Amino acid sequence: MIKDYYFCGIGGSGMMPLALIVQSQGHRIAGSDRSLDQGRTPEKFDWLREHGVALFAQNGSGVTSPEQIVVASGAIENTVPDIAAAKAVGATIITRPQMLSQLFNAAPTSIGVAGTSGKSTITGMIAWILHQLDRQPTVVNGAVMKNFATEDHPFASALVGSPDVFAAEVDESDGSIARYDATVAVVSNISLDHKSMEELRDLFGGFVGRAKAAVLNLDNNESAALAARLSGKPVLTFSLHNPAADLHARNIEPLADGIRFDLIDQGHTDTLRLKVPGAHNIANALAAIAAVKALGLDVADAAKALESFEGIRRRLETVGTKNSITVIDDFAHNPDKISATLNTLHSYAGRLIIMFQPHGFGPLKLMKAEFIDTFASLMKNGDVLLMPQPVYYGGTTDRSVTSEDIAEGVRQRGQTAEALETREDCGNRIVELAQGGDRILVMGARDDTLSVFARDILDRI
Repeated sequence: MIKDYYFCGIGGSGMMPLALIVQSQGHRIAGSDRSLDQGRTPEKFDWLREHGVALFAQNGSGVTSPEQIVVASGAIENTVPDIAAAKAVGATIITRPQMLSQLFNAAPTSIGVAGTSGKSTITGMIAWILHQLDRQPTVVNGAVMKNFATEDHPFASALVGSPDVFAAEVDESDGSIARYDATVAVVSNISLDHKSMEELRDLFGGFVGRAKAAVLNLDNNESAALAARLSGKPVLTFSLHNPAADLHARNIEPLADGIRFDLIDQGHTDTLRLKVPGAHNIANALAAIAAVKALGLDVADAAKALESFEGIRRRLETVGTKNSITVIDDFAHNPDKISATLNTLHSYAGRLIIMFQPHGFGPLKLMKAEFIDTFASLMKNGDVLLMPQPVYYGGTTDRSVTSEDIAEGVRQRGQTAEALETREDCGNRIVELAQGGDRILVMGARDDTLSVFARDILDRI
């Protein structure tokens, strides 16, 4: 039976792939998005229209029938006009996590990828391995997977395949991880981000407890503790250095175009060369290989597939180089992700000019000390941190901690940091500071226009 689905926030990184998978099942898709109303990322919405998606202003005008199923984010407020309209006409309202978990749990084989950092890359790696090994997976990711992006499908955050094998990035920040019953549960790491550590331990513990098999990181204290207390099911562990792990790395060698290492699988060695740089991507690769090993696939075949993995959009993505200055676009937005990015980039020569746009006032307050410590301890002499005020789309929020609080803390630790009022001010300052040999790093989440900003900076230097 063909149904009418209406996605509120259809351009979002989590909503768009779900909408495309639902459309592939033969249903009619429509939606709205605040970015569409504000004229941001028009190419994305033009592409959606060209592929049969009806788009409306986010004013309730697109929700007119009780037969519609309105899909909203888990945090959507009743004051949003589309939701008010859905309630007025008697339309069914479900959340994105409810819908995704229903599809996920219905699959005979499912891989759920969770963790504070690395989820999108691990999910993309799993997708590519399964695709290369002809398992025809259906995949929902939180970012564009470069291997699947084509001229006709540039926004490849979803892969439409068989309903029998389903891989998805699952989220702990809204608690929706509690909805997923995975064949294989992958946990990359557990650290402070959106919730308290006690809440996170409960959520991740429940996630792996419900799964048939688990893949856990021994290099993270929290996930290692989870591995130690888990019993009654297969557990595969991975580590960059610990030989006690089922899969671990040896002889790590950074390369100009990626990284090389030896993969040790219970005594067997395969040399693997990744196109994506950084030790954190070795950890991501180990997690992905362990996940497919848990399904019975061959480790050597999985490793060979990953050698052609192109990466994830906005994950240490080089925008371009001009006048010996390189611009890099990166999704890093919490201390763990920022640490991985800075450690990777400092493996190579050159000053960093860092533009970090916080993705909200709430995270800035929750992780104030961690943000300060991360930048202050990992920046090198000569590096510069520039911060605009956090992204703010309205609503009620505690705005007591601002970008200036972070910049001041970093300055007190002896590094160079400036808080400016707007992103445009940061752009002007970057152009003023940049000189040959610099790497300009644009960091932040939940704002697709950061990529536009990065391209504009490249044009201006």
